[in-house]
Amino acid sequence: MIQNKGPELWKKAKKIIPGGTQLLSKRSEQFLPELWPSYYKKAKGTDVWDLDDNRYTDMSLMGVGTCILGYADDDVDGPVKEAIDMGVMSTLNCYEEVELAEILLKMHKWAGSVRYTRTGGEAMSVAVRIARAYSGKDKIAFSGYHGWHDWYLASNLADDSNLDGHLLPGLNPLGVPRGLVNTALPFNYNCINELENIVANHDIGAIVMEPLRHFRPEPGFLEEVRKIADEIGAVLVFDEISSGFRMTPGGSYSLFNVTPDIIVYGKAMSNGYPMAAIVGREEVMEMAQSSFISSTYWTDRVGPVASIATIGKLEKEKIPARLRKNGIKISSGWRKLSEEHEIPLNIFDEGLESVPSFAFEDQVNNLALRTLFTKEMLERDYLASNISYQSGAHNNECIDKYLENVNEVFALIRGAVDNNTFKSLLKTPVAHSGFKKIT
Repeated sequence: MIQNKGPELWKKAKKIIPGGTQLLSKRSEQFLPELWPSYYKKAKGTDVWDLDDNRYTDMSLMGVGTCILGYADDDVDGPVKEAIDMGVMSTLNCYEEVELAEILLKMHKWAGSVRYTRTGGEAMSVAVRIARAYSGKDKIAFSGYHGWHDWYLASNLADDSNLDGHLLPGLNPLGVPRGLVNTALPFNYNCINELENIVANHDIGAIVMEPLRHFRPEPGFLEEVRKIADEIGAVLVFDEISSGFRMTPGGSYSLFNVTPDIIVYGKAMSNGYPMAAIVGREEVMEMAQSSFISSTYWTDRVGPVASIATIGKLEKEKIPARLRKNGIKISSGWRKLSEEHEIPLNIFDEGLESVPSFAFEDQVNNLALRTLFTKEMLERDYLASNISYQSGAHNNECIDKYLENVNEVFALIRGAVDNNTFKSLLKTPVAHSGFKKIT
């Protein structure tokens, strides 16, 4: 396996693109510094070809959760290519955005209106803007990860570790106006007492949270959040950018019989094409007409066309149920192999079953062990990390072969730990965790 072009181009990119890339999750330092292939030439199904024409099976991020059907799915790409030939932008609007709105509202009988953006982060900013406009109150109570915008990072103005427990440690609010201090207040998932303390001491206009991530809600937790929102006149926003369409076609919240005022989708709704949606109660969403919320490329044709095709296939082929089954098989495999090789793991599979993840329990060497795992799996032609987003293109044969290779790598790691040789086997710096400046 020759890997020259990708790592060399990454070195060049870091000199002319701050951070090397546009997305923290795609930085090579998050996986395998100096050795990660970094760039792709082609992607199809579960396979990715790098710039040196090496072919890998992707058992890691699958486009950071976007490609829920698999890469370059023909049933989505076909309608998109037709749309491109017909023209993706015009002085007039594309009719597909009305069709997509009708599909989304059919999924959510409680909702009455839909707005679109093209990325999840900006969709969350739109949702927060609408929520503040409707409630007439500035302060937000939130749980979970919700993107890069000022309203969210403002939480770290008061305490630069506020967001460390919300997926990404080390997020720096540099450039966020100091005037936003104490406008975004975090509470931990399943900790209703923390939310109660926030609303007792602040005038909260919106409660923003992921209804499901690493853990299932404890009995009564989401119901109590809904009750608190109603009592204080706050808008309840469910962020399903990551969870949407993975548990059910409509969203994970429907499993718990708790209805938000606004739900936000992105990532998987369009199988890799830029698209996001804000769906909400009509009287709440109507505030989008009173506050200026407008952008040219929110009107392109590709996003709606891709979403209509993606959602249609997800429903027709019952893809979410297959994803959950795949994820359970992978996490069970990890658990079995970790016991066989006596490699203690923390396995996170109680929430989004189709996106299992793990962490080595060795607190001193966990990052080094994770880096070694990625390196050894890469040498076996896998893009692999400690998280696996399942797609409709993954099947039993693919997962079985993946677990066979994990078995080999875990055996190697066990020997490296016993002989204290795992650091010398790396041949690369240890991967980063969270947000760090790179050079």
